[in-house]
Amino acid sequence: MRVLQIQGLRAFAAIIVTLFHARLVPGGFIGVDIFYVISGYLITGLILREIDQTGRLNLSAFYQRRIKRLLPTSIFVLFTTALIGWLILPAVTRHALGRDLFAAATYVSNYLFAWWQNDYQNLDATPSPFIHYWSLAVEEQFYLLWPMVLVLCARISKRAVLVAISIIAVLSLSLSILQTNSSPIWAFYSLPSRAWELSVGALLLFIPVNVFRSRILPWLAVLGVVFSSFLFNDNTAFPGLNAVLPVVATALLIATIPHWPPVFNDLANNKVSQWLGKISYPLYLWHWPVLVLPSSAIGRPLRLYERFICIALTIVLADLTHRFIEEPLRHAKIDAKRIYSFATASTITALVLALGIMHTTPTTLAVKGVKNSTFDLAKVIAKPRVVNDGCHVPHSQSKSGYCTYGDKTSKLTIVLYGDSHAAQWFPALEKIAIKRGYKLVSLTKSACPSVDAPRDDQGAFKFANCAKWRVNSYARIKSIHPAAIIMSSWQYFTPASNYPDPLNWYRDGQIKLLASLKGASDHLIYISDTPHPLLDIPSCLASKTAQKCDTSEKSKNLSIPGFQVIDPTPWLCNSICPAIKDSIVAYRDRSHISIAMSLHLAPLLEAALIKNGLFA
Repeated sequence: MRVLQIQGLRAFAAIIVTLFHARLVPGGFIGVDIFYVISGYLITGLILREIDQTGRLNLSAFYQRRIKRLLPTSIFVLFTTALIGWLILPAVTRHALGRDLFAAATYVSNYLFAWWQNDYQNLDATPSPFIHYWSLAVEEQFYLLWPMVLVLCARISKRAVLVAISIIAVLSLSLSILQTNSSPIWAFYSLPSRAWELSVGALLLFIPVNVFRSRILPWLAVLGVVFSSFLFNDNTAFPGLNAVLPVVATALLIATIPHWPPVFNDLANNKVSQWLGKISYPLYLWHWPVLVLPSSAIGRPLRLYERFICIALTIVLADLTHRFIEEPLRHAKIDAKRIYSFATASTITALVLALGIMHTTPTTLAVKGVKNSTFDLAKVIAKPRVVNDGCHVPHSQSKSGYCTYGDKTSKLTIVLYGDSHAAQWFPALEKIAIKRGYKLVSLTKSACPSVDAPRDDQGAFKFANCAKWRVNSYARIKSIHPAAIIMSSWQYFTPASNYPDPLNWYRDGQIKLLASLKGASDHLIYISDTPHPLLDIPSCLASKTAQKCDTSEKSKNLSIPGFQVIDPTPWLCNSICPAIKDSIVAYRDRSHISIAMSLHLAPLLEAALIKNGLFA
């Protein structure tokens, strides 16, 4: 009986994760947490029953079953996604495609994605079609280590098993809470900060059934899951304490299955729910690439009807994969040697395929329809030196290093201050500083604009780190008393939730910035934002004509009185804002001007600085 209801829970988890990535259920990412609780409950139950019945656990047989259950479907979707991505995505993205395939094939993709700072919850960025494999890596690591823990403790006593699981749950939850605040990327992706969710499922096996006889508990559990699904969103700090609600709610749903009201049983046990539960594993594997690959290929977010088409396609692919790959191989009688050989061969093949895809990445960007328009791709997408030498502060840090350039012996200093849209002017300013004999101090931080405006936490971005960095930067600027402070910001950030009007948010941030730096320099120079590309420009130029990539929007000059304002829009736009300007690719991505364009605009920037009284 319990198997049917749990199959219904699996169906619910797979569907809400899919709807989350289709941008239809804001907190649907909790579906992964539901899967973890179910896995912890089922796998621990299987292991403990075998130990009770035979006095031991056949580890080899256990691993064989896991390989047969998970690997064929996983590898099939992995290979299919890689080949389709190679065919339809812009060639300039192949290095990232191959790199992420390599990660997904290694069973430690969760740590590699965390290391590369690939934010699963940041759907504004161009996402990897393989990033959802992080959750499989967590489960695979759990399946590798968990049986050993249970076997070792079972040799002592069943009570020792309970104590060990409880200790793991408490330590893991504590780590999850700490890391969610300090290192949210690692908290989200790593097994140690997720193990408590699987442990909660395991602990259900030690709680007497009659403890959960109340008929109110199933309703409270459903409310907890529904609340999490619709009131959590990308800005919710997760997992940490917020994950306790969906995890405990899922555990209560499993524990109270004998006391579910009829309506719950009807929803979970009907043919559609049971079918979706059976195909939930391939459904999870397919949903992400089916949503991501079309969007990345056409270079824009999917429209509502397109997302529904992708969801329907996901369900069809999941059903076919379940029928013809998952089920036949799961029940096939295959000897151990062949199972392990298949696991080894498929992993090696995936790694070789990944390297092959990376090897096909072009080194040049040849633009269609434009004569003699071939560019060095590496130079086009390169980031300014301040990013590569560690002087552009990442999300987690709150203090800039000793980042001094130009004429380091000069007594005259220029400070560059702001986010990556300030850092994009570094090549030009470094060139000017060297020419004019000025020291250049770079104070820039990722996603932390110079306008002192609040933002909600999102993914790896924590506003507290941004605010602290600003305070530290203000103190350093005032200690330098530079000849000029040159500031800029990306003006398209989503304002804090208490600011319904973006214009007021930006204006108030500039007012606060001006007040904080008043008297720090004779020249408070604000460079208004560069045009806003609607497409990833190098990817667009690699697959379309230059004219089809000329879609960037002019950015409004939102500067307030009190700053000396430089507006670069006329330098980059006429009636349109072209992707290629003066035979130079203007943007390195979907946001920033290229290094070559920054250097090309250096004379115009220098003239504007002279006009504002600097270098007089």
